[in-house]
Amino acid sequence: MIVNPHEKGWEIIYQQAHALLAAEIGFAWQTEKRPLHFLQTLAAIAQHDDGQRDLTGRYALTPAGAPANFTQLPFCLEQAQQVMQEARFQGRWRSLLTSMHLSFLYEELRGQKKLWDDFLDEQLASQKKWRHGLKIKKAQAQYAYDFMQWCDRFSLILCRNELPEMERALEISNGPDQIRYEATQLKTGTVRVSPWPFQEKQVALSVEARCLTQLQFSSDQELSSALEQAPITRKEWLLQKE
Repeated sequence: MIVNPHEKGWEIIYQQAHALLAAEIGFAWQTEKRPLHFLQTLAAIAQHDDGQRDLTGRYALTPAGAPANFTQLPFCLEQAQQVMQEARFQGRWRSLLTSMHLSFLYEELRGQKKLWDDFLDEQLASQKKWRHGLKIKKAQAQYAYDFMQWCDRFSLILCRNELPEMERALEISNGPDQIRYEATQLKTGTVRVSPWPFQEKQVALSVEARCLTQLQFSSDQELSSALEQAPITRKEWLLQKE
């Protein structure tokens, strides 16, 4: 989950909803710079968080009883394996991009535990096997993953309310074209992305969020029940070319 402080308590966005927003961002990308297997790439982006633990898992709450943001959770090998297990049913391309995403997230853990190292080694070996089977170059796969990572990063910026005030620019990251992109929240409420990476002059985006007025919970089950009953709002953004 993405957990944002809110004036009434907590704003919760499921990671799967954030992933769908990332896919919507990717769908708007300029046609001539789209990666290989564009539709399959969008599917990989939209589903890259599938396989996450549900709210009955033991990591849903902080020690203080607050909803745990995904950044507060330790690495879970079982969860990473489940993510890959679900990806394989949609083929090698989604498996390749999902595996590259796990390498990007967790390669820094190498050397801490043998089981983790074995998993990371397995990802690198599988990526090579899938590239060979798909008859694509490593650079082509990297371009597609950089596209996926850029969309994921921009979606997180929006979902986590990270755009600064007073029209200050925030770096999104380098895109797959290695261009540095920035986002700016304008006083009008629209968001400017520079340089403009999308096909149309305006892009409307949205994601569903839930508002919790209860600050602490005694159990994961209590949190799960509260989320099921929480009012749903829609966070919206209008991206506009300069």
